[in-house]
Amino acid sequence: MGMDSLIGGTIWDEYSNKVTELMNNPKNMGEITEEEAEAMGAKLIVADFGAESCGDAVRLYWAVDPKTDVILESKFKSFGCGTAIASSDTMAELCKGKTVDEAVKITNIDVEKAMRDEPDTPAVPPQKMHCSVMAYDVIKKAAAQYKGVDIDSFEEEIIVCECARVSLSTLREVIRLNDLTTVEQITDYTKAGAFCKSCIKPGGHEEKDIYLVDLLEEYEKEKISKAADATASGADVPFKEMTIVQKIKAVDKIIDDNIRQMLIMDGGDMEILDIKDNGENIDIYIRYLGACNGCASASTGTLFAIENTLKEKLDPNIRVLPI
Repeated sequence: MGMDSLIGGTIWDEYSNKVTELMNNPKNMGEITEEEAEAMGAKLIVADFGAESCGDAVRLYWAVDPKTDVILESKFKSFGCGTAIASSDTMAELCKGKTVDEAVKITNIDVEKAMRDEPDTPAVPPQKMHCSVMAYDVIKKAAAQYKGVDIDSFEEEIIVCECARVSLSTLREVIRLNDLTTVEQITDYTKAGAFCKSCIKPGGHEEKDIYLVDLLEEYEKEKISKAADATASGADVPFKEMTIVQKIKAVDKIIDDNIRQMLIMDGGDMEILDIKDNGENIDIYIRYLGACNGCASASTGTLFAIENTLKEKLDPNIRVLPI
């Protein structure tokens, strides 16, 4: 049966030549026996990992020098599609000559890029990207077995998109900084959701704890909450139209952000006593505290700095009146 009868011609064109070659002629398929590992003075590691999303599975063999932690030989057996075979073969090749700690840093993106013919042209179709994720996962399994630790100890962050290795913290930050509102925008900025699409919403290849649509909903709720808080505090209301409580809070914030620390450094402070509308003017009555009370500058330079800052930040018709 020809290849085109197994997979549509259009999809087949999306595979690199390296991938098609490794599908048919993998270099590292096979196993390492205990006797072979002993002959190399190495410790044999055999790790299995299966992908529930597609039923593929891979077994990774390492012969590791226990004195240096260097992987002397790496082989695999794959039970799955041609893409899984090519990805596993590339993964095994990348492991050779590296220490176990270095091998753990190999990602599915490294595997996929190593299979490209051209640096900017993906080696596999997007829907097959999850096959390289399986290669990444079995490396962690082998490393955990060698080191005698839990596999989760190698994952420092929650990964939302396994294909592009995009973490939850990165996605939240990018969404907020750029005010993203669609999955397409997230993909443009981070590549999350560009491949197998399991991370976009429920119903994909793999079940996730959190999806891109969840993060967009979370951000939208956050914006609504902030808008409500801003309205309650009067942040979007002209100073003259605020309630007395909102005005006092607004003045206190400006003083805290721009003035108060300088007063405290000189051993003083101030407090807001009252705010009253007086025709076109808004009179703010204050009382100096500590060293500021009675200081010569309190009615000149310091007063000028306080009044000018409030005029600039809140309303040009503000007058500050010490009592």
